[in-house]
Amino acid sequence: MNLLRQTLEKYFQFEELGTNWRTEVLAGFTTFLTMAYIIFVNPSMLHEAGMPLAAVTAATCVSAAFGSLLMGLFARYPIALAPGMGLNAYFTYTVVKGMGIPWQVALGAVFLSGIAFLLLTAFGIRQLILSALPQELYAAIAAGIGLFITLIGFQNAGLTIANPKTLVALGNLRDPNTLLAVFGLLLTGVLMAWRVRAAMLIGILATTALGAAAGVVHWQPHPLQWSEVTATAFRLDVPGILRVGFLEVVFVFLFVDLFDNIGTLIGVTKKAGLIGADGRIPRVERILFTDASATVVSSLTGTSTVVSYIESAAGIAAGGRSGVTAVVVGVLFLAALFVAPVVGVIPAAATAPALIIVGSLMVSTVAEIPWSDPVYALPAFLTLAAIPLTFSIATGIAFGFIAYTFLKVFRGQYRSVSWLVYVLTALFIARFAYLSGT
Repeated sequence: MNLLRQTLEKYFQFEELGTNWRTEVLAGFTTFLTMAYIIFVNPSMLHEAGMPLAAVTAATCVSAAFGSLLMGLFARYPIALAPGMGLNAYFTYTVVKGMGIPWQVALGAVFLSGIAFLLLTAFGIRQLILSALPQELYAAIAAGIGLFITLIGFQNAGLTIANPKTLVALGNLRDPNTLLAVFGLLLTGVLMAWRVRAAMLIGILATTALGAAAGVVHWQPHPLQWSEVTATAFRLDVPGILRVGFLEVVFVFLFVDLFDNIGTLIGVTKKAGLIGADGRIPRVERILFTDASATVVSSLTGTSTVVSYIESAAGIAAGGRSGVTAVVVGVLFLAALFVAPVVGVIPAAATAPALIIVGSLMVSTVAEIPWSDPVYALPAFLTLAAIPLTFSIATGIAFGFIAYTFLKVFRGQYRSVSWLVYVLTALFIARFAYLSGT
């Protein structure tokens, strides 16, 4: 037993990363609790596309488990994966409802985008894209994601609501769910001020307990049968997407997922201190292979594109540094197949404070931006501002790329810009010109 433990600790580089089993397991639980909402949000959204609710719930758990386990065991990073928010909305409201494409054909588009990911990874194109990203924009992307996470946390807490005149406004502070979230935020903040390592996990569980006592949390059992997953499993229609000529749909799935994943990858690994001294991410090809494979599996099981989750930053803030964190998340998603009613007890008001706090931690990277140089300062500002204000990591990166390229060229430093940056800038401009509605 000791030999096995030592072998695993060596494989996951516990000594080099300065971590241990207790910390990694705790981090895995923390990450899972902050993203467990996807088990219920994703099925409810795809159900509007006509997909069976129970089957999509099972597919969500299976695809998230597969992606997270592969990320932990193969890539050895504390990054969890699950069907992505935003892409599931595009799947339902734009592709199925807006364009009238059957959900089976839409799954075919997800499958083709996953295959394209694998090919781009095999030929090293995605790795080139990562290396082409200006180092000065890394910090801006991380900070932008921090603001993005904070916005999601504010929305989930009810602190921010839509307003037709001012776009956003303060929510109802008398609402029980909002008050519950405020309690969780204050409690977690106090625990962190006292340097309690499990502050976020304790905050989430304590807030859930208070919600249950106050009658805010409602238990609605809905046990799943394994046979229910067959209602969407292997029902994708690949020839259909080719027949109807909607390859543009494949491109959007590919484009958005590619740069959302890159943004998340940079933000999470930078916050965890896992980026090398040369600015490169070790074993990056394994990370990219993992999310590409997970997307293929998601289409086969019957759900939209799987992405790396920015909520992984919550586990990293709790101390997670190795792949064990992601393995724990994967195991918990498998368990959620059988205990989904229990997982459902965790309300958004309990996880929202964790997202807000993680956002505050990630925004600290703005100190690394060379604000005195407009060539870097303006692209960095556009990146970190556009990510939350457009609700898109990919759009924020695009703004930064375009501004960086133009400023470099008109400053006479065009030779210092990678050829791939020019290509990507042209693609970004083309996307805004022809796919602005997506």
